[in-house]
Formats: sequence, C-alpha cells, structure tokens
Amino acid sequence: MSATAPGFKHLLRLSDGTGLFEHARGAVALRHHGYCTDDVARGLVIASREPVRAHRLIRLVECYLAFLTNAQDRSGAFRNRLSFDRRWRDGPGVGDWWGRAMWGLGTAAARNSAPWIRKEALHAFTLGAEQRSPHPRAMAFAGLGAAEVLRASPDSTAAAALLMDAVEAIGAPSENPSWPWPQPSLTYANAALAEVIIAAGDLSGDRQLLSSGLRMLAWLCDIQTRHDRLSVVPVAGWRQDAPRSRYDQQPIEVAALADACATAGLVTADPAWQEKVRRSVAWFQGANDVGVPMWDPATGGGYDGLTEHGPNLNQGAESAIALISTMQHARWLS
Repeated sequence: MSATAPGFKHLLRLSDGTGLFEHARGAVALRHHGYCTDDVARGLVIASREPVRAHRLIRLVECYLAFLTNAQDRSGAFRNRLSFDRRWRDGPGVGDWWGRAMWGLGTAAARNSAPWIRKEALHAFTLGAEQRSPHPRAMAFAGLGAAEVLRASPDSTAAAALLMDAVEAIGAPSENPSWPWPQPSLTYANAALAEVIIAAGDLSGDRQLLSSGLRMLAWLCDIQTRHDRLSVVPVAGWRQDAPRSRYDQQPIEVAALADACATAGLVTADPAWQEKVRRSVAWFQGANDVGVPMWDPATGGGYDGLTEHGPNLNQGAESAIALISTMQHARWLS
C-alpha cells in the first residue's frame, strides 16, 4: 500500500505474542478485554491475502494460526474468548467464531506461501469441517473458507460438502422483487451470504445458483446506495416493511460488501462490480452519509462506527480489519 494508505501497523499495534486484542480506546488496546477467535480469524484472512509478506506480517500469520489451533477442540469446534491471563472464558462451540475460524483457516490453507502453514491450516480446517452450525451466518463464514480451499484444491470433498451445506443454511432467495433476500431482515455482514451463493454457483458450475447470488448482491448494493455513495444498513439492522434507521453504520458492512463485489467481479468479469468495490473504498475515505473519513492516517486504524455526529473514534480490531480488507481491494483494482 502507498504511504498515504492504511497498512498493517495498527493491527500490529493491537497484536502481541498471543493473539489480537478485541477492543481499543482510541488507538490504544484495552488489554483487560482480552482476545477473541472471531477477530483473530478475521486477521488471519487479511494477512493471508497479502501477496508479499514482510517478516512482521509472517509472524502475525504464525501467531494467529497458533491461536486458532489452540482454540479448537478435538471435535472441530472452537472456543471464542480468551482473557489477558490466557484463560478461556467459554467452552467449544459453533457460533460465528467457528465460521470465521474456518474462513481464516481456509484462506491460510489456500493462499499462504509457506508449506507448513498451509498444511497446519488445512488440517485444522478439515477437522472443523466435521461440524455444522445452526446459525446461517456462521455457516456463511465457514462457506467462504470452504470456497478458498476449493479454489486451491478442487477435489476437496470436505470443503465441497461444507460449501453446499452453507448454501442450504442461507436458504433460497425470495421471489418478491422488492425483497429478494432469503431472510425477513438484514442484520450484519449481509453481503457474505450473497458471496457464498455466488462462490458456490461458480465453483459447482450451477448457473442458476450463481444468478441467484448475483441478484441478491445487486439488490443489496442498490438499497445501500444513496446519492451515489454507500449508506449501509446500521448495527440495529432492518426488517422487511419496517422503517430503516441510518446510524450507526459499521465498517464490517462495508468490508463485506467489498469482498462480495470483488468476488462477483472475478466470477463475471463485469467491470460494473469494480465500481461497486470503489464505493466501499470511498466510504472509508469520506464518501458516506456524514462526509468524514473513517480512518486515522496517524495510526492507520479504522474507526469503530459512523454515527450521525461523526465517527466513533475508537479503533478496535474488527474496524481495523474491515479497513485493511477493503483497501486490499483498492490496491488490486489499481
């Protein structure tokens, strides 16, 4: 990334030899809040995407991978919350953190240049693929990891089965043209659901499935665009036929949209999707409902949310990762 673009320096600031601190006050990590598998897994996704890795970034990948493999139990489930004194606060489960762990492991298994990292990540992914979650978003996140594995290893039966089970968990899009979504409400990381269906349609050669995913994503982009800029569904969500609030908007929504549109562009070779990725990039740069940048050039950290009064100036792990993820797409576009 250029000198004026955010890199990994804030993520490095939030990381130590154990993992990635979840929360920050301003740019300073709140160590007593501890770590979570959710954020470490997301960190592994973006670190594994980097084509050229400096030594400090390689160490970050190693740290995050070790965290996830230690969070996993013999059944393939994962613990989520680790206190600063390295005590797990919960038992193994298959909530969102399991899905995101599978996404991180699948990305590391498919994209890392180090054979031993790919091997260890694939081992943990394969073990985790024996589980299924009752939660559609957890399955969607796991499906994104499965798609990564399948792009690198098309013969992976474990990844193929997990991806198609993720599609089933998400459900079929509605036939209602004003709400072509498989669920009656939009909550968080919405674009991930469409991205999984697009990836599954592409990798399986199912043109109807691919078309359904693209239709879902196009609608999601349309309803989250206001005056040619992004205005994403806020943290409170939005239910069909109900009034929609504008704030607080979360960076994770913008990053998920950028990811999904980048996948759609790769699959279809349609440059219109690249323009939609650029809108996500522009949201962080100030093309949003308040007209303010959503990251701090001094720290390289992303702000935690967009309120009607401006940004929430805390710079936690989720926001840092959303910023880096979106700017990775900006670099690839250029």
